[in-house]
Amino acid sequence: MEFSERLKELRKQASLTQVELAGKIGIGQSSYADWERGKKKPTQDNLVKIAQVLNVSVDYLVGNSEENSDDLDNIELLFRMNSKGLTDEEKEVFKKELIAFMEERKLKFKKG
Repeated sequence: MEFSERLKELRKQASLTQVELAGKIGIGQSSYADWERGKKKPTQDNLVKIAQVLNVSVDYLVGNSEENSDDLDNIELLFRMNSKGLTDEEKEVFKKELIAFMEERKLKFKKG
C-alpha cells in the first residue's frame, strides 16, 4: 500500500476530516491534501506528528512495517536519525530528553 493510501485510510479510521487532521499537525488543508494525493511527501517532523495523532508508528505510517507498533518505535527512529556523532553519555541524555519531549507532545495532541 502506498503512503498516500495508508494516510487516507488511517485518517478515515480516526474519523477525521483532512481539515481536522491538518489542523492537529499545524499545516493547511491543501498541503495535507497533496500528501493524500501522492503529490508531495511530509517532512520527518510532520511524519512524527501524523503518527502521534493517528496513534501509529512512523514505520507503519510510511509502509516499512505492516505491524502497527507503539510509540517506542517513533522514539527509536528519531534517536537513530539524530544521535550520530554523540558520545555514549550524550546519547543517554538525548534519549531521555527525546522520550520526555514525545510524552509531552502526546499529551498536547490528546488535549488539542
